[in-house]
Amino acid sequence: MTKYNFSAGPAILPQSVLQQLSQSIVDYKSTGLSILELSHRGDLIVEMLDEAHALVRELLNLPRNYKVIYLTGGATTHFGLIPYNLLPQNKTAAYVNTGTWSDKAINYARHYGNVEVVASSKDANFNYIPKNYDVPNDAQYLYVTSNNTIYGTMLKQMPKANCPVFIDMSSDIFSQPINATDYGLIYAASQKNLGPVGTTLLIVNEELLGQTGRDIPPMFDYRAHIKKKSALNTPPVFSIYGCLLTLRWIKEKGLENIAAANKAKAGLLYTEIDRNPHFKGTAAIEDRSTMNATFVCTQPEMESRFLQLCEQNGIVGIKGHRSVGGFRASMYNALELKAVEVLVELMRG
Repeated sequence: MTKYNFSAGPAILPQSVLQQLSQSIVDYKSTGLSILELSHRGDLIVEMLDEAHALVRELLNLPRNYKVIYLTGGATTHFGLIPYNLLPQNKTAAYVNTGTWSDKAINYARHYGNVEVVASSKDANFNYIPKNYDVPNDAQYLYVTSNNTIYGTMLKQMPKANCPVFIDMSSDIFSQPINATDYGLIYAASQKNLGPVGTTLLIVNEELLGQTGRDIPPMFDYRAHIKKKSALNTPPVFSIYGCLLTLRWIKEKGLENIAAANKAKAGLLYTEIDRNPHFKGTAAIEDRSTMNATFVCTQPEMESRFLQLCEQNGIVGIKGHRSVGGFRASMYNALELKAVEVLVELMRG
């Protein structure tokens, strides 16, 4: 039976990437050795790391003062490392709370400086993106999350602020073209659109670093990782290689084409949600995510039957997060339109 992977993360990868990753485990570039066995100081892995950095730069058209690094610890580690590297203890950072992950980031940041939550959608279980909020003039940075996997909302417009904007793009990076220089810092855990779990991509304007007055140990200092080109210590080579292969796939497809395909998938599903009396969406219509569509049955007793129907037809990962319930269809870059067509046909009964 064909499987249609709607999992929120770790998520679907392109089939061509999976095939190349599989081969690399057995024999990387005809070396007779697995990529898991090769030294990160050897020429082959250094070349791989260099290309993985260069492709990010190319796809996002980054200027020289923006640096690219691959790090470990997942996005959660950087909830703390970002303010540690960029927020002086006696200064203030502004945060917008749009869900579980921004809520956690706020709590981490409070260990390092003053945090002002300038807007929040917690009052409505995070089912919308706050708008028209004020950012303090003395804020060191404004922190936002571009896409909220649990609640199915997405930031549609660049926030306005008189300070650098930092953005968590873990679940929608490379899903559409962006102007990267609108942001002082962009970061994304790998396990959605970027590659297999195990690394976090971070892009930062290096002119913002080194301003906290802290004596930061090298392993926690972004400047040290930049200097060593993501290899200050042994990097997650396999995960970064997966990112490289995915970036090649993205380049071949083209970000504009990927964005159009994502819009088509989301449009098909949301049209059915709005048309079908048995289902209703949970996110505000104007803030609906193209990556994660959240919806419930209008008759709760139908949900278990529909979930069983999905499983019988090869649809996996469709169950909603416990914070919202119902269903969540994650439609990342590698998900084919065919998968959404199958889901919609089941919804139509």
